[in-house]
Amino acid sequence: MAVEHGGWQTVMVALAMSGALAAQVDRSDGPKPQFDVATVRPNKSGEQNASLGARPGGRLIAANQTVRNLIRNAFNVQPFQLIGGPDWLDADRFDIQAKAADADVDEKGMLSISGFMLRLQALLEDRFKMVAHWEMRELPVYALVVESPGKLGSKLKPHTGDCLNRQPGGAPPPPGSIHCGTRGTAGKMTGSGITIGTFARNLSGATGRYVIDRTELAGAYDLELDFTPDQSPDTTGPSLFTAMQEQLGLKLEATRASVEVIVIDSVERPTPD
Repeated sequence: MAVEHGGWQTVMVALAMSGALAAQVDRSDGPKPQFDVATVRPNKSGEQNASLGARPGGRLIAANQTVRNLIRNAFNVQPFQLIGGPDWLDADRFDIQAKAADADVDEKGMLSISGFMLRLQALLEDRFKMVAHWEMRELPVYALVVESPGKLGSKLKPHTGDCLNRQPGGAPPPPGSIHCGTRGTAGKMTGSGITIGTFARNLSGATGRYVIDRTELAGAYDLELDFTPDQSPDTTGPSLFTAMQEQLGLKLEATRASVEVIVIDSVERPTPD
């Protein structure tokens, strides 16, 4: 898996996700599992490219990462859900190499995505002395609704197939099989056998706000969504909001709601090793 700036990506545990489209992370109020060994060093290269990825054998490799992005990945939150912290969280860069104990990986040499995330949380708490807490705050959000009740767009259809739920470290799927889940690239999002609630959560990365499912659409769906990202120099395609209505028959309505956020109480620069 490789992660760049946003979220856990495909290589990590063969999850068919990208950017901010990540699995929900476990939380633990008690002792967290830790990497067996870990090195943390400042990166003074001045480069902007960054990567964060998992490797076989329970290894985690981070290159040129900001601490804010490490926290976001460790707790699976969007930027608007991470509150507080000093300015250097976005300015200082670090390289990290860590490895779980051999006894913690499965017979295929893999560690679960939850196992990686919890260990990264523990590393942040140990090496960066991070202290944080969860709380609810009222924030601007979007409500996902059906534009015309009883009518869906041509690219949103009830799932009638038999997609496969890919398990981390599992056997390779049969040729031509379709994975259940969401996949996304810049300007394109597809889903196979997913709930609308899952789709709504994945929209948060593209909209910059938490998205609440108020469609009342039950069951699993297949969808395709093509749009022009806000940063794209190409303005000929539809915006995300327009594409949602034209292609899926869904609409995003601005509102406010209580959203769970993580607040950074304190954090320190680590001692390099």
